[in-house]
Amino acid sequence: MTFAVSDELLGTFVPIAVYWLYSGLYIVLDALGMDDYRLHPKGEEVKNIVSKWTVVKGVFVQQAFQIAVSLLLFTVLGDESGTVRKQPSALVIALQFIIAMFVMDTWQYFMHRYMHVNKFLYKHIHSKHHTLVVPYAFGALYNHPLEGLILDTIGGALSFLIAGMTPRTGIFFFSFATIKTVDDHCSLWLPGNILHVFFSNNSAYHDIHHQLYGNKYNFSQPFFVMWDKILGTYMPYALETRKGGGFEARPVNLNLAHQTKTD
Repeated sequence: MTFAVSDELLGTFVPIAVYWLYSGLYIVLDALGMDDYRLHPKGEEVKNIVSKWTVVKGVFVQQAFQIAVSLLLFTVLGDESGTVRKQPSALVIALQFIIAMFVMDTWQYFMHRYMHVNKFLYKHIHSKHHTLVVPYAFGALYNHPLEGLILDTIGGALSFLIAGMTPRTGIFFFSFATIKTVDDHCSLWLPGNILHVFFSNNSAYHDIHHQLYGNKYNFSQPFFVMWDKILGTYMPYALETRKGGGFEARPVNLNLAHQTKTD
C-alpha cells in the first residue's frame, strides 16, 4: 500500500518546513557565536518592541493563513481528474523562475511602499513588522495577517499563476523565495554567502530599511533592487567593520539619512 502526497500539498507545506529549518540554522549559528558577522551588536536587540516568543507565535498565525489560502487556490484551480501536469524543460522552468521573481518583486515593492505611504496602513498594519529594528531570521514573516495575505500570499499566487508554473515547480520556487526572505532578515553578514553573490538585495540592504533613517527607502524585496533604483527609493550603503566586532550597514548619503530620520 502506497501513500501519495500531491504536489499541491507539498507546495503548501514544504516552504513552511524550509522556513523553520533555515531560520533554525541561524539560531544554531547564533548560539555558536557570530559576533564577528553581526550587523548589530547583541545588546541592540533590546530595541525590538516584541519578544522572540511573540514573533514565533505571530509567524505561526501568518503561516496558518498562508496554508488556508494556498489550499483554497489549489482546490479551485485543481484538476479533478487527478492527472499530474507534465514538467516542462529545464529552460522553460528557468524562465518561469525569472518571470515569477519579477512578478513577486513588482507586487511586493508597490504594496510594501504603499503601506509606508498610507499612514493608516502603516500604523495599524505594517508597523507590526517594524517592531523588529534588529531583524530575526525567524521573524521574516512576522507581519499583520492582512499584510501577509496581501504581500506574501497574494503576491505568491500571482507569481505562480502568471509564470504558468506547475505545482511541482512551485515547490522549488516558493522554497527558494522562503530561503531568500529568511536570509534577508538574518542580521548577519556571513562570508561566502552565495545569495550575496547573485543578489544585491540582501541582509545589509534590508537592514537599512528596518532602521528609522531607512524607513522610506529600500522597499524592494525579496530578490532585486530595480524598482528602488528606477523610482528613487534606493539608499546606497557602505558595509563598515565595527570596532567592537561585526559589521554595520551605513548610508552613503548621511545627510539624506538624517533628513529622513527627522521627517
